[in-house]
Amino acid sequence: MTLAIIAFSMLFMIGLGVPIALSMLFTSMGYFYINGSGLTFATQRLVDSLNSFPLLAIPLFILAASLLNNGGITAHIFGFATRLVGHIRGGLGHVNVLASVFFSGMSGSAVADTAGLGKMEIEAMRKAGYDAEFSGAVTAASSMIGPIIPPSITMVLYGVSANVSIGALFLAGVIPGLFCAVALMAMVYFYSVRRNYPAEKRANCKEVWESFRKAFWALLTPMIIIFGIMGGYFSPTEAAAATVVYALLIDLFIYRTLTIRRLWGSLYEAASLSASIAFIVANVGMLGIILAKEQAPQQLTQLFLALVDSPIMFLLIVNLLIFVLGAFIESMAILLIVVPILVPSALSFGIDPIHFGVVVVLNIMISTLTPPMGMALFVVAKVGNIPFQKLALAILPWLIPPVFVLVLVTLIPEISMFLPNLLR
Repeated sequence: MTLAIIAFSMLFMIGLGVPIALSMLFTSMGYFYINGSGLTFATQRLVDSLNSFPLLAIPLFILAASLLNNGGITAHIFGFATRLVGHIRGGLGHVNVLASVFFSGMSGSAVADTAGLGKMEIEAMRKAGYDAEFSGAVTAASSMIGPIIPPSITMVLYGVSANVSIGALFLAGVIPGLFCAVALMAMVYFYSVRRNYPAEKRANCKEVWESFRKAFWALLTPMIIIFGIMGGYFSPTEAAAATVVYALLIDLFIYRTLTIRRLWGSLYEAASLSASIAFIVANVGMLGIILAKEQAPQQLTQLFLALVDSPIMFLLIVNLLIFVLGAFIESMAILLIVVPILVPSALSFGIDPIHFGVVVVLNIMISTLTPPMGMALFVVAKVGNIPFQKLALAILPWLIPPVFVLVLVTLIPEISMFLPNLLR
């Protein structure tokens, strides 16, 4: 009964237009006040939710991405991608996807990817004769690759919530992320042939080498992160700190684009985004204590065991649940609320928590594209000056490639588990 009251209270406030984080805060405070724990206890739980060393990786990865972005390095990434695949039919669409793959190894955030590359990509595609809606849809769809290929802020949050290895999660996301890129590029080619979109001039070996040379130091970032973690040289949090130092060094001594104004802008941007994430994490942590006290995970596990008779059926139901929630609730809130409740159920079905994490993260990234609450759509509509309603309609066919990959990853765990299993 208590769980029903909590759920109703949150949904009622969300329906009134109260932000999700505040809805969780007010609901949790009310619960602790009514059951006699007091607001002091609730405040302590709010602060304790942020007392996690792995969570420190989030503001550091955000800062590193902002430094690389504000340093103009995105232009070198875009240029290198253009030299590689621009000559294929629908060239700039393919460039859009490939640039997101490259930038994903630096940002770990769909928002950072969209904000960093989105405006440049959409303007270039418009000038080349591509429809605004097509350009925006490709940009939004490709941004979901960022949090799947390491580093990934979303996977850090999952790892903290589910208490699993963040390094293993990073590895598990590589192949599914590349599958998403290939699926999206196939969709670009299909549309480009139908609409007779142009291709760029084929670059010669000298031009490819020159663009690679300019982008090399930025492209090296994900290698430092992955090999540093897998080699045992540093933890994911220390890898984030190393990435910030590396971004500063290449900005100062290689690209020489860092100024005091740009540094301050990066610090402000990282602090602002990190604060909003921390506020959600803190409130979810307090709500998580309530759910644990009311034995919500155990009740949900018993329900699943009674209604579902196989791991595949469980995963399909979870996918459907997250997909529906993603259309109406902010993706970060879904991750932090749903994961602590569902992981015990997944374990009861013998599902590897690393595989489950990739399925959940991939599904949550798809939710950033689903109207009416898709965060990537709002960012692309803003940076590309595209009406949101038109973009929301244009994105619908672009949900097919990532959903197809999600089904493959769900049904074939080896796709996500191949690289982590190599190191076990």
